[in-house]
Amino acid sequence: QVQLVESGGGLVQPGGSLRLSCAASGSIFSINGMGWYRQAPGKQRELVATITSGGSTNYAFSVKGRFTISRDNAKNTVYLQMNSLRPEDAAVYYCYLEVKENWYVPAHPYWGQGTQVTVSS
Repeated sequence: QVQLVESGGGLVQPGGSLRLSCAASGSIFSINGMGWYRQAPGKQRELVATITSGGSTNYAFSVKGRFTISRDNAKNTVYLQMNSLRPEDAAVYYCYLEVKENWYVPAHPYWGQGTQVTVSS
């Protein structure tokens, strides 16, 4: 089994910054893609950013230039640095990891528990 623990959410004023972290532990052979999604009240969950095992990144248009996704493979951790936050960025943010628990099994998706980001003055 694999456990994901998210941290770093909170309340921030517009224009402020937050850094989210998501650390995986447990039965991990390797981690393929990692990503962050978010879900605001009354809206569908949407992709924020992804990063491949090789470090290639992809961002939603709405966050490009403001958010940065990164990963520390030694720590099995993915980060999301969020700068210039706007009220419309407020949501519950979920991390997503594609984990291989052994070399002979396919990667399995795991989701974090979610962390609340509130952007308000």
